[in-house]
Amino acid sequence: MKGPQGRVDPRYSSEDAVAPAWSEVEAMLAGAELFWISTVRPDGRPHVTPLPAVWANGALHFCTGPEERKALNLALNPHVVLTTGTNTWNEGYDLVVEGEAVRVSHDDRLRELAGLWEAKYGSFWHFEVRGGCFHHGPGRAFVFTVAPQTVFGFGKGEPFSQTRWRFE
Repeated sequence: MKGPQGRVDPRYSSEDAVAPAWSEVEAMLAGAELFWISTVRPDGRPHVTPLPAVWANGALHFCTGPEERKALNLALNPHVVLTTGTNTWNEGYDLVVEGEAVRVSHDDRLRELAGLWEAKYGSFWHFEVRGGCFHHGPGRAFVFTVAPQTVFGFGKGEPFSQTRWRFE
């Protein structure tokens, strides 16, 4: 996916900060093992929890049980934020992906994604696919895709930077 040109915000960036190429950002998203997902509860309070996710075809993909809080929240409000990065101040790069979560329920596509999960995370994350869901042991999971609407990047350590990519 050819992404947009990133724009560094000079208010929050070192003078010599440069936006990474979108291909570098995609590589960071693909390589990240853990993301934090933020959804909105029915009463408007935020809900945040960690989860694994897979970057494929220009979008992040995650799964959750249909009865879990994040799935219940997404049924009412599909707006979501996924973040990843490092918990250090002076090194690393953090990414914030804003978008809408859309359920993936086509079994052929789910089989492709199940293969990507296992390739990235190992055999513990082996999923069977049937009935529009991932199945793992006794449980089932809905799979969601989030195409980025806006992505923010935060470079930590000199040069510090804040970059924004916007998608149509």
